[in-house]
Amino acid sequence: MALLSGQSFMRGARGLVIGFAAFALSDSALAQGGPQSVAPIAEKLIDAVVNISTTQVAKGPEGVPLPKVPKGSPFEDFFEDFFNKKGGRVPPSERKVSSLGSGFVIDGTEGLVVTNNHVIDGADEIVVNFHDGSKLKVDKVIGRDTKADLALLKVTPKKPLVAVAFGSSADMKVGDWVMAIGNPFGLGGTLTVGIISAKQRDINAGPYDDFLQTDAAINKGNSGGPLFNMDGAVIGVNTAIISPTGGSIGIGFAVPADTVTAVIAQLKEFGEVRRGWLGVKIQSISEDIAESLGVAENMGALVAGVTPDSPAAKAGIEAGDVILKFDGKDVTTMRGLPKLVAQTPIGKTVELEVLRQGQKKTLSAAVGLLDDGDNIPEPAVTKEKEEQKPPATSVLGLTLEPLTDELRTKFGFDAKVNGVLVTEIDPASPAASKNIKVGDVILEAQQEPVKAPSDIEAGIDKVKKTGGKTVLLLVEDAKGDTRFVAVPF
Repeated sequence: MALLSGQSFMRGARGLVIGFAAFALSDSALAQGGPQSVAPIAEKLIDAVVNISTTQVAKGPEGVPLPKVPKGSPFEDFFEDFFNKKGGRVPPSERKVSSLGSGFVIDGTEGLVVTNNHVIDGADEIVVNFHDGSKLKVDKVIGRDTKADLALLKVTPKKPLVAVAFGSSADMKVGDWVMAIGNPFGLGGTLTVGIISAKQRDINAGPYDDFLQTDAAINKGNSGGPLFNMDGAVIGVNTAIISPTGGSIGIGFAVPADTVTAVIAQLKEFGEVRRGWLGVKIQSISEDIAESLGVAENMGALVAGVTPDSPAAKAGIEAGDVILKFDGKDVTTMRGLPKLVAQTPIGKTVELEVLRQGQKKTLSAAVGLLDDGDNIPEPAVTKEKEEQKPPATSVLGLTLEPLTDELRTKFGFDAKVNGVLVTEIDPASPAASKNIKVGDVILEAQQEPVKAPSDIEAGIDKVKKTGGKTVLLLVEDAKGDTRFVAVPF
């Protein structure tokens, strides 16, 4: 705490007393709720936390560069060993690259170890290093999940291993104390303490982001290690950090235990994760789209498209519907729906509450199996035929043409797609800032089908009569991706 000067003290004496009171209160709260020492808990856990070392044979013209460290530094030998420099350089055509991470034992009898998928990705050999110095080679990668970044490994123990149990991440509150144990920078058995800084963080790492955020120090090498509560239960798997330097700045992320247990159970049973599938393309409801639909901002998930023959299509879900509830659970954000669907058992029939043009409807859908191998076909592109172009019309700063068979072929649209094609965009128009692109097709205006530019003008007139300021357009690109765009006029 910085000392105040005498003059500052006289002017701000009251503030200083209040400051001391705040410090005293904080110390009291720490004494009552903060951990005096985590040593008794840590002693029981540290043997279950392991270091994961992997080796991969990499081919290339250059060797692995050695980081610059001060001569005589304690880390000089570490980096020499780490980058396989001792005893000569590995031939550049084929060299071994090592990496380090963390993990933890969840079944000491069967020898099951949990870690991050990115820790073992591409490895030719995986070795589990224990706190007592013993090592075991991984017999088998039972399964991995790239979307949740988790993997389940199998070793054959010579004696039962110390294991840890999962707790409930849902029970954790912001401000609760947590411990991280792992292998930062190769320094095994490192324990750090902090709190839960936030929950349900979305860092754009994957479609099911729902991270716990912690200020417990997490660094490179901590990936795959456990985040414990003060009862010694695993409430997360440390996965990522935000850092401009590569070291901890107090912003670390862990996959919640409730997600981990569901994924690991499926990896153990099936060797893969089987997620539910509905078959809708959704988007969030921005302020301008909310105004066009007459709903609250960020309420529910807006359906921008429905996959043919999908569970959603069979249930009668349509583009423009706002999904408010799924299987009795509120859909409070757009990203919340994929998580709810993914966690639903395959084949289960669920009820959905949707808002369609101001009216609530209840629909039933049988959840399907998500096929991660689905790929969107590349649009077919053929040589342009010389012909007289149909007349173009400008609306909202967009130059539009009716979608003919020739234009469908040129821009890669299916014969079933009907609408008007965007051929030019006025860069000064409001539509230019709404990510509408040349080659997009406008399918609907104010949730009415568009066959000609005049249909968009009719949608604008409809909005004007109600005193609105934006027209809601349904737009599709050549890849088949559809989205709603609210364009002001």
